[in-house]
Amino acid sequence: MRIEQKIWTRKKRWQTVSASENTFAPNLVLVFGKRELLEKKEYFVEIKNFYPEADILFASTSGEIVDDSVSDESIAVTAIEFEKTKLKFAELKINENLNSFQAGSLLAKELNDEELIHVFLVSDGQNVNGSKLVEGLNDSLPNQVTVTGGLAGDGTGFQKTVVGLNRIPEENIIAAVGFYGKELKIGYGSVGGWDTFGPQRKITRSEGNILYELDGQSALDLYKIYLGDLAEKLPASVLHFPLSLQIENEEKSVVRTILSVNEKDKSMIFAGDMPEGSYTRFMMANFDRLIEGASRAAAESMKKIKSRKPQLAILISCVGRKIVLDQRIEEEVEAVREILGKSAKLCGFYSYGEICPFSNSNLCQLHNQTMTITIFSEGE
Repeated sequence: MRIEQKIWTRKKRWQTVSASENTFAPNLVLVFGKRELLEKKEYFVEIKNFYPEADILFASTSGEIVDDSVSDESIAVTAIEFEKTKLKFAELKINENLNSFQAGSLLAKELNDEELIHVFLVSDGQNVNGSKLVEGLNDSLPNQVTVTGGLAGDGTGFQKTVVGLNRIPEENIIAAVGFYGKELKIGYGSVGGWDTFGPQRKITRSEGNILYELDGQSALDLYKIYLGDLAEKLPASVLHFPLSLQIENEEKSVVRTILSVNEKDKSMIFAGDMPEGSYTRFMMANFDRLIEGASRAAAESMKKIKSRKPQLAILISCVGRKIVLDQRIEEEVEAVREILGKSAKLCGFYSYGEICPFSNSNLCQLHNQTMTITIFSEGE
């Protein structure tokens, strides 16, 4: 595996972060960047000219990760040459005739093959139901195939997100790459680090990813009690206080982030489903535990590849973590670097949702407010 990384910023334009050899022939290019930049044709053309023979996967973000750095209003490019691994790509668009579950199922069927070992995907983060998407993937993929990835971001604006495969990215798109063969080893880990507080509460009224009532009370009114003065800054302030959701038949819980609120019907719209009858608890940030969570996610991912050395790591962390950690944000990336070592190339983005199995399972789950890591090691 050989890797080259570039970054575009307004001040310095294109810069090479790590150079490749002259014979470099990438077959996958990951492009993570500010939405308004990715929507411009000029940057698509420039990146395509850099790597004319490669398949290029684009996703808008809430911040970009390259090496040990986190940047905003930039375009981060990671070009990878897999030398012993076959790749296959798929893309589709959500519309009134294709829901999120169906999309996940179709992508899985298009990529499925007896040699398939892993799927990495990026999805629209505003209009796709991430829970249903992963259900569709799990329903149509063999148990041994793992899936990781994330939902695209749009800074803290939550206006629209864009994704694209070999074209200028746009809304409602899900794009994926399948990895095939025995030479590639994949590691993954997803950890939050948030502290729960308050009593466990039952979801007594919900519809898909829309939450109306907890313990028979208005969920929004109850939430505002906990927010206090921060209630005036909804919905942005809710990123400081996500919910822990207990998944049926799973020992571990997942974190759910609120995308928006509706004052008229007192509802809260989440990035994933909030099933009636499930139990939740409020959560709050602990800076040191968030950074420790990133370190634990890296350690979990390393266990999956055993004695192999990681060559590439894709880090997908949540916009909520970025807002809470603020000036300390690079500490979580540095914590990952400390575990993975200096030889691994790091790239990634801040998202509206993360996709990864629990450590003891191959079934992918939608997470929020986690650091999710996928590491690749080929032919060692």
